Amino acid sequence: MTGQPRTVIVTGGSRGLGAGIVQSFLDSGDRVATCSRSETDAVREWRAQYADRFLFVEADLADREQSTLFAKATLDQWGSVDVLVNNAGVARDGILALFSDEDSDTVIDLNLKATIHLTRQIVRNMLARDGGRIVNISSITGQTGYRGLTVYGATKAALDGFTRGLAREVGSRNITVNSIASGYLRTEMSHGLDDGQLNQIVRRTPAGRLGEPDDIARAVQFLVDERNDWITGQVLVVDGGLTC
Repeated sequence: MTGQPRTVIVTGGSRGLGAGIVQSFLDSGDRVATCSRSETDAVREWRAQYADRFLFVEADLADREQSTLFAKATLDQWGSVDVLVNNAGVARDGILALFSDEDSDTVIDLNLKATIHLTRQIVRNMLARDGGRIVNISSITGQTGYRGLTVYGATKAALDGFTRGLAREVGSRNITVNSIASGYLRTEMSHGLDDGQLNQIVRRTPAGRLGEPDDIARAVQFLVDERNDWITGQVLVVDGGLTC
């Protein structure tokens, strides 16, 4: 209902983009559950400041047992989930001919398989309640392809396909499912790029800068607004115009 706090899950919310999305929902007065493999200063600050409406669970979502326990902890705490933001992800760069099976498994297990597993658990709760919002954080690498990011881009393209299929399955139950294809952000995910590469990206971007977590958090808030129930199955590109 309008004006009432929502219960929100943001995966991978301890740092970077995820932390920006968590902060956005906390600023909106919502209850937020998040997880990551380790606690950070941001998590400790949120726990101290928002004790009654913040939940952190240390979990590796690629481990299905830990993912299940995270979902259960959230539902035990608040009973239902209104918004799920699948943000957790990992990148491994390198040309495919030299890419290891271990790195492929790491990227696919977290970016794709873990997202599907957690979403399946939460969407059951949303179906029981006839409503919810799901946002998957994908990437422009899944739309245009980037050298050295073949496997990463494949997982993000798969997330967009997952978004469209799930939107058709649950649309009649007042559940929307959308993706945000993020461009290059000023977070730890871009730290593998040197200054020359980052400057080249900025020069090619019409907006003339790298993105910030707030740029994506605002797009997430737009998509989960209860008034936007006619936007579903879409991939919203938020990249400063880089791919236009």
